Amino acid sequence: MKKHFTNPFKGMGDFLLLWGSQALSALGSSMTSFALIIWSYEQEGSALMTALLTVCSYTPYVLFSVFAGAISDRWDKKKIMLACDTVAAVCTLSIFFLLKTGHLEIWHLYLINALNGLMNTFQQPASDVSVTLLVPKEQYQRIGAFQNFSGSLVSILTPAVASAVLAFAGMEAVIFFDLFTFLMAFLTLALFIRVPKPEQREGKREKLRDSISGGLAFLMKNRGILNLMWFLAAINLVASMYEAALPPMLLSRQGGGELALGWVNSCTGAANLLGSILAAALKTPKSRVKVICVTLFFSMSTENFLLAFGRAVPVWCLGAILGWALIPIMNTNLNALMRSHIPAEIQGRVYAIRNSFQFFTIPLGYLLGGLLVDQVCEPLMAAQKPDSFLVLLLGSGKGSGAALLFLILAFAGIGVCAIFSKNKEIWRLERLTNPEK
Repeated sequence: MKKHFTNPFKGMGDFLLLWGSQALSALGSSMTSFALIIWSYEQEGSALMTALLTVCSYTPYVLFSVFAGAISDRWDKKKIMLACDTVAAVCTLSIFFLLKTGHLEIWHLYLINALNGLMNTFQQPASDVSVTLLVPKEQYQRIGAFQNFSGSLVSILTPAVASAVLAFAGMEAVIFFDLFTFLMAFLTLALFIRVPKPEQREGKREKLRDSISGGLAFLMKNRGILNLMWFLAAINLVASMYEAALPPMLLSRQGGGELALGWVNSCTGAANLLGSILAAALKTPKSRVKVICVTLFFSMSTENFLLAFGRAVPVWCLGAILGWALIPIMNTNLNALMRSHIPAEIQGRVYAIRNSFQFFTIPLGYLLGGLLVDQVCEPLMAAQKPDSFLVLLLGSGKGSGAALLFLILAFAGIGVCAIFSKNKEIWRLERLTNPEK
């Protein structure tokens, strides 16, 4: 115990260097994405058209993740990460030149986001496995907390920094900052970090098809991991519909606007930041599965209701804080559970299959969220009489339809948590980790 207390970061040197540089690059990329969401909604005024930006990003991720994971297990992970980062930088440069020449259109962003999504498909499993190889097993929970911490800090800084840079220097300056942070991360990874190779089983090297089937076979034998992925897939469906409806509601609702969107995003980041600090400080829980179920239930049963019923920025911000404060604790326990049950030599292919199973609902959710806001909820609210129950409950005007969707999502999220919290195979993971239970 004393040794752990006096040297809590033992074996994390390379990880901290990689984490810090990648977090800086993530800030640059997030600022560009934030600015482009505002730009696209101002151009089109449609929740669906804006949501399609994310649909295009995630579709390649879902379609090709199975192949990307198998390739990641076979190829040099550092080279994969560097190559994908380079293509992403070229995409950002393309946006800059199109914007500078006055030719940037929404369909350009769809194509660029799709290419970026394809690169992320290969980079993510390589990055996940690299982190596993860079740190000792006893640090798995701590590195999850670090990753949540940086993600939270990016969420806090993005709206404020992006808005300030946009106001004083324009979109070009946002893109320049993005490219600068990319260069710093690229050089750090290329020159200062050595990613060790995982231990390989003796014998003939697997064919790509066999690698993919091996990942699927592992999941079929480990139904707890598979069912946990389906649980998160259902949560992602609800969460992505939330993400699709949030900017249109806050940008168009009375009392909202760009400042309101920035405040809510910042509060989301602040809640994540506090949750990450708490996750890093907490001891390993007796039941990781229980932590995952309870934190997700709390998130789903608070934020969506406050967004639906709220009419002012403080209420929306409170919803963001309650909805996201415990998510880092959920993520750290989820990541630790996954890393503990999946051997490092097949993590790339299993994580990639997870990306397809667990994340295929994200583009579907964005598409459904945009469609429901534009084609169902907004027209339904517009047709209500001023004294109708829905108007009294949710308000009127543009944005009230998104509020109706948030109310629906609140009940949907609670239902998902209630169903999967009873799954026996998921709870069996706890007994496998702690045989004495």
